[in-house]
Amino acid sequence: MKFRNHRPITAALALLLSLLFPAPSRSAAAPAPQVIDRIVATVNSRVILQSDWDEALCYEALLSNRSLAAFTDDDRRAVLDRLVDLELLREQMKSADFRHATNAEVAARIADAHKQYPRAASDDAWHSLLASYHLTEKDLFAHVQQQIDVMRLVDARLRPAVQIDSKSIEAYYRDQFVPKLKQAGASEVPLTEVSAKIRELLTEEKVSEMLVSWLQTLRSEGQVHIPGVPSSSNDPGVQSQ
Repeated sequence: MKFRNHRPITAALALLLSLLFPAPSRSAAAPAPQVIDRIVATVNSRVILQSDWDEALCYEALLSNRSLAAFTDDDRRAVLDRLVDLELLREQMKSADFRHATNAEVAARIADAHKQYPRAASDDAWHSLLASYHLTEKDLFAHVQQQIDVMRLVDARLRPAVQIDSKSIEAYYRDQFVPKLKQAGASEVPLTEVSAKIRELLTEEKVSEMLVSWLQTLRSEGQVHIPGVPSSSNDPGVQSQ
């Protein structure tokens, strides 16, 4: 997903809510260009610097096992848009009541992620992998901690408002679940056995839709400035300088 113009949320949720690294590939990170730090966006008087953007690019490159050189201009802009939305969500944490991630929880999540990189099994190899993406363990810890907190913020704010009735579950089972089983040549599974999983899936889809709406509202009510964005931009609340 790209936050620009608020296209579908799929990748946004992957970034904001999914905290596991994908399976590794062989792509290597390209050296990050050395630039003078500058302001690339402001969000309600808070600034996002070029160095913040560069670090986020490195982090997403690690997550997706892509080289930095493979990121297109649209990819880079999408990362910046996600930084803007994350800043808006961080502001909401100040008044939200939810359980923040503990150091132990973050460390455990990173340890699980580490296992996804067999080539970086040793500590030295792991540190070398992070260094190839211009990241340190401290950087990684901060990103994962932030992601856990954002996930919990979204759950605390949106999930209680979601109501999935039995008719919706039955409709999904009949119209989507069973046909997919038949396509796969699998035996039919009784609704009672998968009802809970379908309810959770439909809940996640509803939370996704509500998150899009919430972010649009936060942008429209806030002051977001990204230099160089055309005045005709469809991003709610985004203004050019």
